[in-house]
Order: sequence, then C-alpha cells, then structure tokens
Amino acid sequence: MKITRVSLWHVPLTSHEAYYMADGKACETVETVVVALDTDDGFRGWGEVCPIPHYLPAYARGVAPVLTEIAPVLLGADPVGPDAVMARVDGWLQGHVYAKSALDIALWDLTGKAANLPLYRLLGGRQAKDMPLYHSITCVAPDDMAKMAREAQATGIKQFQVKLGADANNEADIARLRKVREAVGDGPLVYGDWNCGATSLDATRVARAVADLDIMIEQPCATIADCARVKNACGLPMKLDETAHDIPSLLEAHALGCMDAVALKLSKFGGLSATRKARDLCLYLGAKMCIEDTWGSDITTCALLHLGASTHPSRVLNVCDLSGYVSPRLDANAPTRQNGRIEAPNGAGLGANPDLDVLGAPDLVLD
Repeated sequence: MKITRVSLWHVPLTSHEAYYMADGKACETVETVVVALDTDDGFRGWGEVCPIPHYLPAYARGVAPVLTEIAPVLLGADPVGPDAVMARVDGWLQGHVYAKSALDIALWDLTGKAANLPLYRLLGGRQAKDMPLYHSITCVAPDDMAKMAREAQATGIKQFQVKLGADANNEADIARLRKVREAVGDGPLVYGDWNCGATSLDATRVARAVADLDIMIEQPCATIADCARVKNACGLPMKLDETAHDIPSLLEAHALGCMDAVALKLSKFGGLSATRKARDLCLYLGAKMCIEDTWGSDITTCALLHLGASTHPSRVLNVCDLSGYVSPRLDANAPTRQNGRIEAPNGAGLGANPDLDVLGAPDLVLD
C-alpha cells in the first residue's frame, strides 16, 4: 500500500453557544482542518485538527504549508505503521506537531482499515464499552452557568468544567464555582478552569475561597511552577492542560506534585502515536486522564474515543464529544453522547466517514 494523494479542507465550525474563556479566548466560529490520505489500494484515511485561536502555538492555516513541505516523504510512503512514517516526517521537518496531528490520525485510520480492525484494537484492546463525558460551561454570569450545569446533568452528565476568568473578576469566579457546585449537588465532579489566564495570586485567592467545597482546579497559570504554587497554597487537587504537552512536561508536573489529572489532547502531542506514549506514561505515573483534543468535529472525536476505550477505566477521568458542541457535523452517523457517556465506533479504522457534501471541494490536493 502506498500513499498517492493528500487532500485538505478548511471547514468553519460554529459553537452552539458562544464559548468564553479567560484572557480573551473564545470559540464562536473556529476553522477545523480535515486531511485525507488516499492509497493505491483504494483506501482513504481521515484526520482532523482544529486549533483554538490564541490558545496554543497552532493555527488552522498553518497545516497546508506543513503538508506541502513534507509531501516528498509522504507521497509514496507505506502508511501502515504510523510511527515509521512519522519518524521520516519528523526527520524532514521538525516541530509543527499540531499540523502533524491530523496526518498521524489519518495514518492510523489507514492502518486500521488495512487490518480491518477498529483502532482501539490496535491501541491496546478495548477496556471500556463506554466512557464518561464532561460538560464544559462557558464563562458567563454565575446563575446562567448554574442553569447550564443543571441542564447538562439532566442528560446524564456527572462532570462539569466551569470556565473562569473571562471578566477578570475573582468574586464572580468564586460565585461561579459555588453556584455550579450547589446546582449539581454532592457527588458529581466540578472543576474550575482558567486556561492559563490567572496569576498565582488571583488563582490562590479564588481557590482558597472555595476550599471548603469538593472542587478541582485546572490550569490556572501559564507555567507548571506557578500551577504547583497555587496547589500548594490551596490544597485542592489540580488538573493540567496547556502546559502538559510532551513527555518532559508530564515528568516535570509529576515531580512538582501538581498533576492529579491531565488533559491529553491529540493535537498538543502530535496525534495518536505521541498521545498513546503520553497515555502509557500517565498510567505509570498514576495521573487520571482526560483524553480529548483542543476542538473539532467527528474525525478527531472518533480518534480520541479509540484511545480512551483502550485505556484502563480506572485512569480515564473523562473523554469529550467535541462534535457535540459544534455544527455542522462532519459525519452524522458518528458517536453521540448517551446518558452522559459515549462509545468508540466499531468500524474498521477510525469509524468516521465524513460527508463529502459537507466538506465540498478540497482546498489543497497534493499528488
């Protein structure tokens, strides 16, 4: 099997409701990038990456130039066994892991289709029939966020991510956490996420003010050291996200004791290949994992679900149905949440089959 063509589409995804985060970050309409690899055997592998603006060193329009640059080592390559292809790609062009993430996912899709197996079988075997979801609540007025939490809880959701810091108002952030905690009652997981947008002082003040509650905090500051300082000051459990993006950062966070949980996002690490290695390290380190991606639709959702399904349930904090937050759906038959949980698809490869009518004509073709 040889790769004969690379195609790329830019697709705007619109959030069902505007999604506000700290430090001016927002998701309203965000461009996702879909990649397809065609082979001489007639298989097509799909990948996707959707960078959030101002979130990480990644942008949607950077993917096409990366694919153009690596085309000489990609076209004609045997896609079965993504690690080998990605090693050649990394030797040709270093870095740009977000752009390579979509490529790596497409290689895994082709590998699964060649083997006629769902990807969870190739990533370690299915260890969970379905997995818990969390619901991310946009940073708006505290009472509105509590209402959103109750509505999500009515659908079976038991984990709630409370976005903080959009208005740089500590008292409002304290109210957000208290009101959501009260709205969902005892038991469900509630955690407040600053997305790197707080100083250690402000995050510590907010966290100490809710330290009497069952609350987890997430990524308050832009460095691992500052996140560790906040945790040490408030005593609440800590989840890391943006600053946990490779093996060294995971080891640093573990050594500083501030990684009770961690978000393993495919595009932060560079696709399924690299995120699988991070998953295996976290199994050893003992951290709970949120297995997801930055943003996107059905293709990347299917990819993360396969990795989640092949991970021991005791270490999976949650997964994410990214496609449930946006429209249009790229594959109307892809998995959806059911009673607060979601299953990985069972078809060969990813199990995602994007609608070509939704995608339209490709913006780039390399052959």
